[in-house]
Formats: sequence, C-alpha cells, structure tokens
Amino acid sequence: MHETPALQVKAMSKTYRERRRPGVRAVDNVSFSVKQNEVVGLLGPNGAGKTTIIKCILGLMQPDSGEISVLGQDVQANYPRVLRNMSAVLEGSRNLYWRLTVWENILFFAGLNGVSPRENHDYFQYLIQRFSLEDQKDVQLRKLSQGMKQKAALICALARRTPVVFLDEPTLGLDVETSIELRRILKQLAQQENRTIVVSSHDMDVIQDICQRVIILSSGRIIVDDQVSHLMKLFDTRSYRIALDGSIPEGLEEALTSHFTSVNLAANETGVELTIDLPERDDIYLLMDMLRNTGAVIDHISHADIDLERVFLEVVRRERDNDESRQFGHSL
Repeated sequence: MHETPALQVKAMSKTYRERRRPGVRAVDNVSFSVKQNEVVGLLGPNGAGKTTIIKCILGLMQPDSGEISVLGQDVQANYPRVLRNMSAVLEGSRNLYWRLTVWENILFFAGLNGVSPRENHDYFQYLIQRFSLEDQKDVQLRKLSQGMKQKAALICALARRTPVVFLDEPTLGLDVETSIELRRILKQLAQQENRTIVVSSHDMDVIQDICQRVIILSSGRIIVDDQVSHLMKLFDTRSYRIALDGSIPEGLEEALTSHFTSVNLAANETGVELTIDLPERDDIYLLMDMLRNTGAVIDHISHADIDLERVFLEVVRRERDNDESRQFGHSL
C-alpha cells in the first residue's frame, strides 16, 4: 500500500489577467508530488511561477485549472480546514505582528492552529534557543534586526507543528553570516523533525544544503524534477579555470566557442581567466592545442567543482536555447 503524498499538484495553471492587456501565464500545466518527510526545493528565475504555486497550494489564490491535495485532502474542497496541515513563511517577516513581542507572536500563530501553549511551552522555548533569540524573546518585533525578524517568522511557522511547511525565500535580505546560520538550523530541523518542507529560494546554497530534491521552473513550466545528488553527478563535467598571462589572444575565443558550448573569457588585473567545460575526456588535449596555437601563455590551471548554481544556470540556458529553437522552427 502506497503512502499518501504530503502534497500533490496535478495539471495546475494560473494566468494573471489585467483589463485591456493580454494575460500573463504564471503557471503552465504544472504537476508534481512530494512524499511525506521529504525536503524539496523550488528553483527558477524571477517570474518562473514559484511563489504563485505556493500561494495556490495555500489557498491564497485560486488556480484557473488543476487539482491540489495535501495529505490526501483536496485544498479547495476542504478549505480552510486543510490549513491545519500547512504553515508558511511568505515574503520574509512581513506576515508577523510587529508590535507584539517574539513570544506573543509565537503564542498567537500557534494558537491559530490549535496548538496549546501549555503543552508545547518546552518546544517553543527549544525553538527560541535553537534560533538564538533567548535575549529577544520579550522584545517587540519592530525593534529587532531583519535577521532576527526572519528567525522569528521561521519560529512562528514551525511552532504551529504542521506536517507540511513552506518557506518562500527564507534567507531573503539577510547578510551572509545570518544566511549561513539559518541554513545550518533548517538542515538540522529538517533531519530531526521529519516534516515535509518545500523551499523556494534564489539562494542556491539553501537548496543544496537542505533539500533532497529540486524542481526547476522556467516560464511557469517544470523543466527539471530530480534528486539534487543525481543532478550534481549528471552535470559534473570536466570544468576548469585557466589563468592566462597578458590579454586575450586573437582568435582564441572564436576557436573555443566553435568546439565547446560552455566558455567564458574574462580579463582581470593580472591577465585573463578562462572558465570552460570539457564534455569528453580527450577534450583537454584539443584545448591545449588551441591555447598553444593562438599563443596563449598559461599561468595556472585548476579544476572547478560543480555546484547547484552552475547546474541551475546550465539547465535554464539549455531550456532557453530550446525555446529559441522551437520559435525559430515555427517561424520558418
């Protein structure tokens, strides 16, 4: 017997319509499911449809078509009761009450979900300690830094003890140190609490650190749905950074781009940095011949490790190239 998915989206579409203007298709026939206790990331450029998908799941807006269920319950048919299974952090800390203290916000939002403050007092205290807000517990939210407000928003979502949690840009606007700290906390909580977490973020490190699986969107469509580890292996091409002395040799860029699809030449204060992907093992010999024939002088070579950001950029680039090819084909 198969376990009921924590989340299931079938053929969902959403178009934003304005008077006297053509509609904008934000979500285009999207289907995916998320297992219970799975941590999934939503990635995509601005306007790809990530936030629209989350808002439709939460019932904050109605999709034009499609079906959405959470733990087997149809969202529209069981709204708003189905919200007891979901909590979310949307648009950072803007959804909290800034004239209430951190503790008062926690009690209020937990109470909305029927979570007893008396029975869950120790868990609330644990969250405050885990997010290092002990000294700010009784401080009004409006007096806290942006990083502390963001932590408070995450605590309020987790305090509701829902089986499904949505985090839309959880590190937006945070400094690097706070972002790293939040990533570490979220990763540990995801492992310890066995909740289903859906994370939408532009911060690739967030997705790579805490998500098992990633769904990449472009123009409202899903273009990749795969395990993060598999994607990393799939795109782990032989990528190199090569520092060259002097300026860019004449004819080098043309020679490289005629044989390789991923080439970047950038001049800097000390010379030129070449970043290149070599799909085949023997391509290194072809590359060395091109550099030698154009008179390039190599200072040093290093292997560039693959990360999710490079995977994302390559996936989106390929999708863009495919779209252009389809459009060109239709125009003939």
